[in-house]
Amino acid sequence: MLGDRLGESSGRFTSIRVLPSEGHRVWLEVSFQGRGTLLGQEITDTGTYRQTFHPGGVLHGEGHVLMLSKDGDVADWVGGGVGRQTGPGYQASFGVWGSHPTATGRLSRLAEVADVIEYEVEEDGSYHWPMWAWTGAGLPSIPRQEAPSGAMA
Repeated sequence: MLGDRLGESSGRFTSIRVLPSEGHRVWLEVSFQGRGTLLGQEITDTGTYRQTFHPGGVLHGEGHVLMLSKDGDVADWVGGGVGRQTGPGYQASFGVWGSHPTATGRLSRLAEVADVIEYEVEEDGSYHWPMWAWTGAGLPSIPRQEAPSGAMA
């Protein structure tokens, strides 16, 4: 079930590399960096993904992103996606899924849910993504942190 909106980020590609072919598949490696918010915290996101091209302009990819808050909290994201070229250059639109195997501090709740992302890339390599929690039908969208015993909620 699609749950709460977790955050969003915008940024730019910082490098693009053509990787060695695997069989008949050509792979691109894209690194990027941006800024946004995640669970209300300002973050910098830095990551790398690789994508391959399929007939009809379909793109398949997998990636790894490190999200750092200004307070030093860390969220480590891994996932994959399927997309399509939508125009010239790098312009594309992806449906992405993933999770945070490691998340600390105020971002720690991210380790308890999967997420879905709409990842939009412009011709010049700029990007924007909003992220939502993705849970089972009977689960809360994102677990709420409970106040320590004796504390006022």
